[in-house]
Amino acid sequence: MPKILVTGGAGYIGSVTAHFLKRRNYEVVIVDDLSRGHEHNVRGLPFYKLHLAETGALADVISREHVDAVIHFAAHSMVGESTQKPELYFLNNAGGSASLLSAMIQANVKRLVFSSTAAVYGTPGMVPIPEDLPFDPVNPYGESKVLVEKMLKWMDRCNGLRSIALRYFNACGSDPVSGLGEEHDPETHLIPLLIGAVVTGKPMTIFGDDYETPDGTCLRDYIHVTDLAEAHVVAIEKLLAGGGSEMFNVGTGAGHSVLEVLRAVEKVTGRKVPHEIGPRRAGDPAVLVANSDKLKKTLGWKPKLPEIEDIVATAWQFENKRLMRQG
Repeated sequence: MPKILVTGGAGYIGSVTAHFLKRRNYEVVIVDDLSRGHEHNVRGLPFYKLHLAETGALADVISREHVDAVIHFAAHSMVGESTQKPELYFLNNAGGSASLLSAMIQANVKRLVFSSTAAVYGTPGMVPIPEDLPFDPVNPYGESKVLVEKMLKWMDRCNGLRSIALRYFNACGSDPVSGLGEEHDPETHLIPLLIGAVVTGKPMTIFGDDYETPDGTCLRDYIHVTDLAEAHVVAIEKLLAGGGSEMFNVGTGAGHSVLEVLRAVEKVTGRKVPHEIGPRRAGDPAVLVANSDKLKKTLGWKPKLPEIEDIVATAWQFENKRLMRQG
């Protein structure tokens, strides 16, 4: 079976995808600097602690391990932080990706699946969002991903490096097979924040209730992390079979407001979620919902866990197991 290098493979989505690849009998190699990932997520897998800026060392790993293709997750991904430290996001996300692409060319590996984002669209003029909407990011995080997608276009044209960019929406839930879930520090994702409020009794802040949405809170497309992992696998299979460069949205096509997700957490846990309303967060569009028809038609992918309560249930199971481990 082909060998896949997973950058950022100690992080949330990267680790779930790495273990999903193993279940599909692929060989897997992980690169992560552990600045935001967790080493326990990659136990049992070949692992190199490297920053993507270490171009030469990265090229050596790709060559020595006889890597066939790369799935690239390694990036900072907090919207709020990106508005406070934009230079960090351009240096790490765009600069690190440029270093990775250089290492791949040095090692003569020319197949890459890139973890992109719906943030490249900014505040979209159409919902659900199709892939042919122009780039219009409203925060530096989204801009950093646009820069990488543009790099990939030129790498294809100039070097024959074929890539698939997956623009996904709100990854969430936990993978029941690997037992992996969200462990960000600090945590910024909605479902674990809501569950954390249930567990600790400390109110969480909802950022804005005055958006032009049915209940005034932001609408998002929540995609289960295992469904997202499968999308990366079918994308890499497309490239390994000789497919050309492409981009796809990955989502369920259904939008849920913050308050709808809050009610789902209350139903799953059987407890009230303590919360308070705060001001809008910088760089947050009101509505982000995917049109994923292209991915479904082209690669035969479809989400297996599209219901928000089912997604929340897996996150709640993960949190209970994590609390048991902590004693």
